[in-house]
Amino acid sequence: MKILSAAQTHAADQATIEAANIRSDELMERAATTFSEWLMDRVGQEAAGEVHIFCGPGNNGGDGLVVARQLHLSGYAVRVWLLPATKYSSDFTVNCQRLPAEVACTELNPEKLPPLPANATIVDALFGTGLSRPLEGIAAAVVNYLNQLEAVVFAIDLPSGLFADAPQPTGSAIVQARHTVGFELPKLAYLLPQNARFIGVWQVLPIGLNQEFIHNTTVDNYFVDAKLLAGRLPKRPKFAHKGTFGHALLLAGSYGKIGAAVLAARACLHGGIGLLTVRTPAVGYTILQTAVPEAMALTDPEPNFITELPDLKPYAAVGIGPGLGQEAATKEVLGQLLHQAKQASIPLVVDADALNLLGTHRELLDELPASTLLTPHPKEFERLTESARDDYHRLELLRAFCQRYRCYCVLKGAYTALGTPEGPIYFNSTGNPGMGTGGSGDALTGLLLALSADQRLSPLDAALLGVFAHGLAGDLAAQQTGEAGLIASDIVRFIGPALQQLVG
Repeated sequence: MKILSAAQTHAADQATIEAANIRSDELMERAATTFSEWLMDRVGQEAAGEVHIFCGPGNNGGDGLVVARQLHLSGYAVRVWLLPATKYSSDFTVNCQRLPAEVACTELNPEKLPPLPANATIVDALFGTGLSRPLEGIAAAVVNYLNQLEAVVFAIDLPSGLFADAPQPTGSAIVQARHTVGFELPKLAYLLPQNARFIGVWQVLPIGLNQEFIHNTTVDNYFVDAKLLAGRLPKRPKFAHKGTFGHALLLAGSYGKIGAAVLAARACLHGGIGLLTVRTPAVGYTILQTAVPEAMALTDPEPNFITELPDLKPYAAVGIGPGLGQEAATKEVLGQLLHQAKQASIPLVVDADALNLLGTHRELLDELPASTLLTPHPKEFERLTESARDDYHRLELLRAFCQRYRCYCVLKGAYTALGTPEGPIYFNSTGNPGMGTGGSGDALTGLLLALSADQRLSPLDAALLGVFAHGLAGDLAAQQTGEAGLIASDIVRFIGPALQQLVG
């Protein structure tokens, strides 16, 4: 699913109007009616009470006027509040004329904003995607007033004051919505942590935008759903054997952190790897052989951490990092791995302490083999690059980092962002807050290692499928355990069922 910029969203509307040979107010009617039906399905007349709709002078306000008309015709009590302006959009004017006379419609007074009942139902239709500068004057005053109320706010398209794909100046007035309803495709603003308190829970509703225009439009960002991944994970051939799906090497574990190696190994096995060898310090041998009998254990001479790199010739992919530790000898192993994997073109998955070592010794970044897959959380990513001013700047850093080092980078979060060497960023749609638990990242590393070793998959497909399936496994697990009770082992247990849902 593509994520359009504000300018591209406007162009998609225009392309739809031209292709369908309709007027712009007819497209507005379509979108606003869809919102009204969604709202009425969610909030009944008694629960809603009187619905207060705040309308700006542009097309977002026009949407609000259509919603007011639709709700009124369906028996809802409605009151419209208009933002004073010297100029109104043509579609706003058309729908103002269509508003039934019995619907109370009042211009807002900057000296005396309307008293609203506690827990009022409010529709925010002040400003939408076209906003390009911070709110000021009465618009800002209205927004700040609404935020002080204990009201349930439903925002049309975007909470008023929020930009679609750029950061706001500090202190900008932005509606804090309980729910945001967009149309056809998600906005970049929906997906970033800094906007969560404004967006609330978001939903995208189809309104029949021109699919040919969307298909032909080049974008910088994608939202990954099952439809985008359709056909990317092939079925297993009838005469497949363990050699068909690759032999992976996992370098993981140190004294006190062998559990990370176990979780990553189990995830790799549930991810479909044909053969798995785990390089671990001697202290982990008995634990590994007992906890993961399906994996082969290749122990290091040093009892507590890894000091030697085994021969890489047998392996289709190598993962390094979970529970690894940051000893000087381990750093040397990482350097040797990067050098040899680069020469042999072996895919790498780099996580956890291996990322911390890269952050401490940034000169090693220049040794990354092409298409290396890194899996940092935001703090680990900052150690590789620099501190981000905001979430939008972090995306710029991610894009630049992946293009410079020709790598893939999984920036973990609620909507995990996959950076690519080609430039586009892919935001993941699966997962839940219960996955914020120790070992979840180790499970992701193991799964990505298994998919990276599968020669049938491109590096991009392996990364997309791995991130999506990891989140889906967490969602399946949470259905049984609840989010609060979710642990990494539960995620591992559901990797197989998650992948099965993606098989083409």
